Amino acid sequence: MIKELKNLISQMTIEEKSSLCSGATVWKTKAIERLQIPSIMMSDGPHGLRKQLDESDHLGLKGSVPATCFPTASALASSWDIDLVTKVGKALGRECQSQNVNILLGPGINIKRSPLCGRNFEYFSEDPLLSGELGVAWVSGVQSQGVGASLKHYVANNQEYQRLTIDALIDERTLREIYLSGFERVVKEAGPWTVMCAYNRVNGTYCSESHYLLTEILREEWGFEGFVVSDWGAVDLRVNALQAGLDLEMPTTNGLSDQKVVAAVKAGQLSEQILDQTVENILRIVLTAVQQKREDISYDQEEHHQLAREIAADCIILLRNEDSILPLNKDKLARLAVIGRLAKLPRYQGSGSSRVNAAKLENAYQEIEKITAGAVRVDYADGYQLEHDQLDQELINQAKKVAAAAEVAVIFAGLPERYESEGYDREHINIPLNQQRLIEEVVSVQKNVVVVLNNGAVVNMQPWNNKVKGLLEGWLTGQAGGGAVADILFGRVNPSAKLAETIPLKLSDYPAYLNYPGKKGKVKYQEGIFVGYRYYDAKDMEVLYPFGYGLSYTSFAYSDLQLSKKEMNESERLLIKVKVKNTGDIAGKEIIQLYVRDLECREIRPEKELKAFTKVALKPGEEKEVTLVLEGRDFAYYEEEIKDWYVESGDFEILIGKSSRELILRDIVHVKGRKELKSKYDRNTTIGELMKNPLGAQIVKQMMIQFKKKSGPGLLSSEVMEQMMQFMPLRSLIALSNGLFTEELMEGLLNTLNNPNKLKYNLQRWLLGLMNK
Repeated sequence: MIKELKNLISQMTIEEKSSLCSGATVWKTKAIERLQIPSIMMSDGPHGLRKQLDESDHLGLKGSVPATCFPTASALASSWDIDLVTKVGKALGRECQSQNVNILLGPGINIKRSPLCGRNFEYFSEDPLLSGELGVAWVSGVQSQGVGASLKHYVANNQEYQRLTIDALIDERTLREIYLSGFERVVKEAGPWTVMCAYNRVNGTYCSESHYLLTEILREEWGFEGFVVSDWGAVDLRVNALQAGLDLEMPTTNGLSDQKVVAAVKAGQLSEQILDQTVENILRIVLTAVQQKREDISYDQEEHHQLAREIAADCIILLRNEDSILPLNKDKLARLAVIGRLAKLPRYQGSGSSRVNAAKLENAYQEIEKITAGAVRVDYADGYQLEHDQLDQELINQAKKVAAAAEVAVIFAGLPERYESEGYDREHINIPLNQQRLIEEVVSVQKNVVVVLNNGAVVNMQPWNNKVKGLLEGWLTGQAGGGAVADILFGRVNPSAKLAETIPLKLSDYPAYLNYPGKKGKVKYQEGIFVGYRYYDAKDMEVLYPFGYGLSYTSFAYSDLQLSKKEMNESERLLIKVKVKNTGDIAGKEIIQLYVRDLECREIRPEKELKAFTKVALKPGEEKEVTLVLEGRDFAYYEEEIKDWYVESGDFEILIGKSSRELILRDIVHVKGRKELKSKYDRNTTIGELMKNPLGAQIVKQMMIQFKKKSGPGLLSSEVMEQMMQFMPLRSLIALSNGLFTEELMEGLLNTLNNPNKLKYNLQRWLLGLMNK
């Protein structure tokens, strides 16, 4: 293909080359009929196809063709299920093929830095490994159908507030470990056809104009071979962006950007070689899309709806189940109260560019009635209005009456559509006041209350969490979410989802709380690598529900942890085996989580980090052995000094658990890194740092012995003196050693420490002399 591409490009004028670098319309690339170069079409995702026909926009304001609306990313992530997310991707790819869409814009794998981000429903997790692995599955599924994915938003699009211009100030280690590593995983393992750059700036430069991000990291380090597309309207200076590595600007600029590129080339401000490479990047994907187009493909809408229901059920988290109130038994239940407008008017997806025209829609109330089929009397009350937050005591009183007459009350609550959307952030994490009051008043008349939540991002549950017996986090589970909730409530499906993000006690507990959303056009990521559970673990803070937490209607036991080796080199792989048994009486699925803790490190590291996971299905009494794999990179941190990932030789603890706070099994492996960092010493190096070097420690120790001999018994013990000297610079020894340590000897010592293979004779003789005194 490379020869064909270069031949095509050699036949183009500068004007034709430039024309390919911007869109023809909102969704299509430009064609060049003279050279038989076709146009291809992109459409929004990521939880459903949003193909627009006539009037187009990129904000979800206008209609689109009917398509399956699957659970949003915040829900999908709670499944922790690679196979399930791959299924979603395949279904989306098939629907794209049937609608002649070549590239689906998704997935969004930005890290959930704050729950206030209005677009959190479209992102997976607070953890880069989980986000990356699910991103790989989504991209692989879509692209297996001959449709390209567009990995977004690269990078640090962690808020909607001033998203078009905000400058995210992030240190290099945090950028690499938290915000880039998920993108790196997807690029290297799934090979997305395109990567979409974010609107915002990072460290002063727009992502669309960052040569460091788009070329040095994305292409040169990670080996990306597709094209980089702008988020819609993200480009500020087109020529600068093209030079940085931004290939395709979307949507159309009606020829304005093309003219700027042509003028820059003719004026010698832009190399035609760079333009040629940009065109080659774009054409490679255009030709790939044409080659993989399938004309005969279609899909069964009902089949995809059933798939959406199956998937949604695996995304709903059972957070609370006091007295085993769930599952409900329709054969023993005479009367059930279903309360809340969301039971009949479900909130099933987010707002903005990802808004899907659902081909079909279920609501929980109707699905509960279908399941109970007259065997249970089901009474309903609105309880609140969705259009506003004002209390309506009449609606609350009706709900209390219905609840009091039932054996169990199920309250559907959550966030109205107006609360969270692309384009703006939330100001708090509370559910509407009328819903809070409804829950509080219903529990005053009914002790058996289950709350079902529908929300795209974390909400505050603390005020009423301990007052209800059952709690389901239903997220935004797509067009079949109503049926999926009913399946969970009545035990047709055993819940198996777990939290992909921490639920804190209150908003102010979040690590980014003091620095979000920023001021004067800048936002400082001062929490560094301590995002989500990394922060709560480091602070030993209580949370409402921890990362990785979720209940089941059955129980599981872990045993027999085995490591394939107790010592390994960084270049080797470590196999971790553990047995998991279903100790309950119904079938279920369990998510096994593996965390790694560095027991001693020269740098500050999180208390532990998720490094592997798997999900296993088990029948009652069944036991399976699962195998997880770790590689050298899983023990590394990003070392800014060498601008690379670094494994420090030492012991690492392998932790196996049901959540980040429920760790069941553990063992230790010793890992030997490929290289050791060489410390550089100077006259201002502290005595404490010097003591970490064997030769330096030997010298300081002998000097302290001789100093004590000369000065006689003092008021301070050796231990106190060592502590006091720990943060003193090396040069201080000249004044404090009574002539034992001179400028000449200091220079010799520094030369020896920085060049350990060149031990100077006079320094060695001086040290031996000290030892023999």
